[in-house]
Amino acid sequence: MSSALFGTVSRFRTGYDRDEVDEFFDHARQAYEGRSAEPMTSGDIQTATFELVRGGYDTHEVDAALDRLEAAFVARQRQEFVGQHGQESWMTALAERARTLYGRLGRPDGEKFAPAPRGQAGYDKDDVDALCERLVGYFDRQEPLTAAELRAATFGRARGADGYAEAPVDAFFARAVEVLLGVE
Repeated sequence: MSSALFGTVSRFRTGYDRDEVDEFFDHARQAYEGRSAEPMTSGDIQTATFELVRGGYDTHEVDAALDRLEAAFVARQRQEFVGQHGQESWMTALAERARTLYGRLGRPDGEKFAPAPRGQAGYDKDDVDALCERLVGYFDRQEPLTAAELRAATFGRARGADGYAEAPVDAFFARAVEVLLGVE
């Protein structure tokens, strides 16, 4: 969890603000070790954003570290929950979250998410639906899938009703990543 490992980009390119990243990772370290008055969750890590500045930290390195940090927080959450309630309770909780996600994917009308607002760019429906099918295959135990694969997924762009609104798609797959991390 050390931000000292991040490389910086040239002063002509943009990267994440070093002070913001250092502060975030310092807080994460303290929260993970139980030394922070402000707790941190894997959701806080998923939603972390940093200002882009010239000469900042390499965004790819920071994003990869955020993925590892999120996985560490989920693993710790799992360990604490299992210690208090047992492995079976953890699996039951994950199964319930998975059923909720699975139910969303089985909508009979075919529209899994709200369309993008008129004239605005959204995610290509075919790309999103293809990833949803992979997720269904995972839930049906027919196809392997990892949290890293979900995180790395990219979608083409489409305007208005030809695309899905980005926010609900992002929120859905963030919850799916949490489920997969809880199983891994």
